[in-house]
Amino acid sequence: MMIRIMFFLFFASQVLVYFIPTTTFALSLSSNTDKLALLSLKEKLTNGVPNSLPSWNHSLDFCEWQGVTCGRRHKRVSVLHLENQTWGGTLAPSLGNLTFLRFLTLSNIDLHGEIPAQIGRLKRLEALDLRNNKLQGEIPKELTNCTSIKVLELLINRFTGRVPTWFESMKQLTTLVLENNNLFGTIPSSLQNISSLQMISLTENHLKGTIPYSLGKLSSLTYLTLALNNLSGEIPLSLYNLSNIQTFDIGNNKLFGSLPSNIDLVFPKLVNFLVGQNHITGTFPNSISNLTNLKIFDIGTNSFNGSIPLTLGRLNKLKLFNIENNNFGSEGARDLDFLSVLTNCSQLYKISLLNNKFGGKLSNHIGNFSANLRSFNLRANQIYGVIPESIGQRIGLTYLDIGTNSLEGSIPYSIGKLKNLVRLELQENKLSDSIPLSIGNLTILSELYLSDNKLEGSVPFSLRYCTQLLILSIAINKLSGDLPKQTFRYLDGVIYIYLSNNSLTGPIPSEFGNLKHLSHLYLHSNNLFGEIPMDLASCLTLTRLVLWGNFFHGKIPQFLGSLKSLEILDISNNNFSNTIPFELENLIFLNKLDISFNDLYGEVPIGGVFRNVTAISLIGNKNLCGGIPQLKLPRCVGDSSKTHKQSLKRKLIIISVIGGVLISFVAFITVHFLTRKSKKLPSSPSLQNRALGVTYGELHEATNGFSLSNLAGTGSFGSVFKGSLPNFERPIAVKVLNLETRGAAKSFVAECNALGKMKHRNLVKILTCCSSVDYKGEDFKAIVFEFMPEGSLENVLHNNEGSENENHSLILSKRVDIALDVAHALDYLHHDEDQVVVHCDIKPSNVLLDEDMVAHLGDFGLARLIHGSTRHSSKDQVDSSTIKGTIGYLPPEYGAGGPVTPKGDIYSYGILLLEMLTGKRPTDHIFYENLSLHKLCKMKIPEEILDIVDSSLVIPTVEDQTWMVENNIKECLVMFATIGVACSEEFPAKRMLTKHVILKLLEIKQKLSH
Repeated sequence: MMIRIMFFLFFASQVLVYFIPTTTFALSLSSNTDKLALLSLKEKLTNGVPNSLPSWNHSLDFCEWQGVTCGRRHKRVSVLHLENQTWGGTLAPSLGNLTFLRFLTLSNIDLHGEIPAQIGRLKRLEALDLRNNKLQGEIPKELTNCTSIKVLELLINRFTGRVPTWFESMKQLTTLVLENNNLFGTIPSSLQNISSLQMISLTENHLKGTIPYSLGKLSSLTYLTLALNNLSGEIPLSLYNLSNIQTFDIGNNKLFGSLPSNIDLVFPKLVNFLVGQNHITGTFPNSISNLTNLKIFDIGTNSFNGSIPLTLGRLNKLKLFNIENNNFGSEGARDLDFLSVLTNCSQLYKISLLNNKFGGKLSNHIGNFSANLRSFNLRANQIYGVIPESIGQRIGLTYLDIGTNSLEGSIPYSIGKLKNLVRLELQENKLSDSIPLSIGNLTILSELYLSDNKLEGSVPFSLRYCTQLLILSIAINKLSGDLPKQTFRYLDGVIYIYLSNNSLTGPIPSEFGNLKHLSHLYLHSNNLFGEIPMDLASCLTLTRLVLWGNFFHGKIPQFLGSLKSLEILDISNNNFSNTIPFELENLIFLNKLDISFNDLYGEVPIGGVFRNVTAISLIGNKNLCGGIPQLKLPRCVGDSSKTHKQSLKRKLIIISVIGGVLISFVAFITVHFLTRKSKKLPSSPSLQNRALGVTYGELHEATNGFSLSNLAGTGSFGSVFKGSLPNFERPIAVKVLNLETRGAAKSFVAECNALGKMKHRNLVKILTCCSSVDYKGEDFKAIVFEFMPEGSLENVLHNNEGSENENHSLILSKRVDIALDVAHALDYLHHDEDQVVVHCDIKPSNVLLDEDMVAHLGDFGLARLIHGSTRHSSKDQVDSSTIKGTIGYLPPEYGAGGPVTPKGDIYSYGILLLEMLTGKRPTDHIFYENLSLHKLCKMKIPEEILDIVDSSLVIPTVEDQTWMVENNIKECLVMFATIGVACSEEFPAKRMLTKHVILKLLEIKQKLSH
């Protein structure tokens, strides 16, 4: 017996000895499996890009790798969380080896390809979040093996196929988010079998058919969004059994039916209610007033009718109230009484009653609305009476629209208190008296609509202070007097001017020549007289010039033929005389020309617009002849002598031009040789004068001895230091030229001369230049600018370094603003009459941002000047072989030795826009010989635009999807991409004009502001 016991103890000890190492070995083997799986996953996720996930290396335990969390009991990966990268990789099958994984989040890392079937091995998986990638294919059925899964978020991808019926096998599923994909078919009724579901989001797919009645059985549901599909049929009554619903969004479909009168009882926890843009009928659900947690209420664009209850004041958390495009109201006196109770809703930021049947007057209660109110839209109703003076109390308003009503009286003087207004619409009313001078207080106003009223008096001179004005519409009124000359000198950003159908007198002010961005000028049906001023030749962005029904006289100016963008020219019903200038044939975009009812005579041209008989109107001019046969005008008789004279005149012109060129050439040679010695001087007089403002010693002290701690950045020709000078209140930036770099000295002169002569809000302001010697006796050259605290667009766009505020998120609206700023700068540079400036190095690092994130174009070291009068002359163009721009932004024609032109800047600007859109540099590793940033964006417009945009532009959560749709984000992204692609076309002639760029960007801005 003792022998057996001893044998047993010996055997047990041996087993124990071998058992412990074996178990440790097994655990190590399992851990090693996870490590190898992660390394394989990294290779695919990052596309093998070096330096991605640097912590994932052998020197660190894999449980300490970025985004990796291991379990406490077993050294196995339980959480993998990686997001907000631009790797552009795929999901490796090795993902299936992480069998202890419970939470997997790989959001916004630019994934493409399909979800591997091996994901079905993750039987412990509880949450899968793959949002905001480019994953495609069908949702893999292998997910049914993940029996523990509770959260499935696959939004903003490219998944196709139907919504799977096999979801019903996921009995623990609480969150199902599939919005913004390409799913089609119907919503499966089998979803009713997942009783644990709390959230369903299928918004923005291609689903059709009816909403399954069975969804009403999901009693735990708190969030249901089915918006932006093609769903039809009646809203199932069963949905009103979902008593836990907080967000209910079925907007933008084709649904019909009515809302329950006891909505407060069926949805007692309701927070967000959106059923807009359907075919729903019935009256306003009065019981909504009992839902005190309600924040968003949108039933706009349906067929509701009746009155609005006076109990809405209970909704003290209400933020958005949209009932536009319905049939509310009875055109009665009490229709607007409910507005007085809405003043109790202290968080309201938007009210839209647009296009209903509301009658009645606006009471003084309008001044008591929430201080948060930003948008107030009452347009297209039957409101009468006067605009209350109390409107001036709503100083937070940015958008006020009371147009298309029956309002009378004067525009209240208090309107001038609304200093945050960006858009004011009072058109199509019966407003009288003069436009108040206080309108000039609206200094950030960009759109002013006062047309179709009974306004009298003159155009107020105070409009000059509305320097941000883009649209001025005061047509169809009773305005009189001359157009104020000085006013239009200051409105240099205006694009549309509508002053037609008034009683204005006098000539067109020469100051209109300052309107470099002007596109539409409507002055018809007035009492204007005089000749069309030569100054309008500066308005190169004009597309529509409409002057009919005035008393203009003289010749039709030849310079109109130089306005290459003209599409409509109507100068009919005036007193123009003489012949039709043949220069009008040059207007290749002109599609309507009306010169009828004047005193014109002579030969009608046959080229350009004159070839299209339907595009021109010549009637009322009795002595015209010639033209194309379809005009049926008489032949020009006895023209042989006239033709001879014209031929002789042309010859004389040619001889004069040649003679002038020869004289100019001789003069140039003479001046060149006489002034060669002066060019050897170290600096020009202009630079010497500038240098008097600051010395080397002052700059040395201002920058702490040009210390590295003050270094703000480096460029092609030198370094930039931050500093401060006693004579300047704000910080300065000192660009110190590295004179050992070839071309640096030339860059210094070019930049000082270029910036010194230019003034524009979107150009970096040069303060002074310094050309001296340093403490070592060596040449020293520096340029002093205003310091831009937010750094360059390059830093903000890519890594947020160099900014004093590193928390700026560059949202779409801000990128549009920056794009506009740069476009305005280029438009100024390219359309100066005296000399055109071609920047030659447009890129994000040369776009600097001030404290308000306003963009300023800088670094003119490579800039080239072209004389304005000869901007299209080959003798004045610069050989681009001398240009050393930046790879990726350099236009292709420069690489082939083509001349430097403004079109080259437009190409670089287009690349800059696409970089702002995608967050990718044109030299990114994903671009190769057959794929460029331009080609990528061109391929993805419009359907796949969300596949390429910078992730920080569009990462809509389920909660803000409504906001995204309401603000036209996707449409605006397509428009932005289209501009960038059009500007960066290979052939210069196909690139957009700056004025067209500005118009399109303003259109985007307008959409985003709604």
